[in-house]
Amino acid sequence: MDVRYINPFIVASINAFTNFLQTEIKAQKPFLYDAGNSDLHYDVSGIIGLAGEVKGSVVVSFPKLAALKIVTRMTGVETKVFDDDVTDAVGELVNIVAGNAKKGLQQFRIEISLPSVVKGPQHRIAWMAGVPVITVPLSCEFGMVYLFVSIKEVGA
Repeated sequence: MDVRYINPFIVASINAFTNFLQTEIKAQKPFLYDAGNSDLHYDVSGIIGLAGEVKGSVVVSFPKLAALKIVTRMTGVETKVFDDDVTDAVGELVNIVAGNAKKGLQQFRIEISLPSVVKGPQHRIAWMAGVPVITVPLSCEFGMVYLFVSIKEVGA
C-alpha cells in the first residue's frame, strides 16, 4: 500500500482536530491491523469509501468517551448521552477529514464517498479480503482515535 494514499488522511485528521476542534493530535506508530487485537476499543466509526484507481476504505473510529468529549467541544454543550447527535457529529467530523484528504490526493483519480457511520460497542468493519489494513493510532486530549486505511490499487 502506497503511503501517498495514506498520508493525506493522516494530515487531514490532524488538521481537522487542530483547526475544527482546537486540540493537538499526534499520530503514533502505525501498525498492521489484527482483528484479534483486543487492545483497540471503539464504539463509533465513520467510514469513507474510495473508488477509481484505488479501491478501499478509510475508517476513523472513536471510543464512546472520546466521541462524547469531541461532540461537547463541537457544540459547546456538555454531551453525556451516546445518541444520534453523537453519530451525526462524528459523521460531520469524518466528512471534514475526507474533504481535506481530497487536497492531498488530487494527483490521483480517486472518488471519495460521503462517510457512513456505524455505532455499537466493538463493532466490526468488513474489510476487503486480502488487502492489509494499516492502523494509525491518534492521541489527543479526548483519548485515542484510530485511523484505519485499507486501499488496493486497481489501475490508472
